[in-house]
Amino acid sequence: MIGTSESMLVFAIWIIVWILPVIVFWKICSKAGFSGALSLLMLVPLANIVLPLFVAFAEWPALKNSKDMNT
Repeated sequence: MIGTSESMLVFAIWIIVWILPVIVFWKICSKAGFSGALSLLMLVPLANIVLPLFVAFAEWPALKNSKDMNT
């Protein structure tokens, strides 16, 4: 039987497993020039596989804006 302290530890681990990827991808999406809210897709099954691929291969608005400013 699981006690209170063990269940709190399990809950804390689950929070880390669910929230940490959202925070990390929020920063990545924001720096790439996408909306940070796009990182909430990391909570959706299959979308959490597609989002990193999208960010990796899409043209980043942040880089597009910097190229426009250099010309």
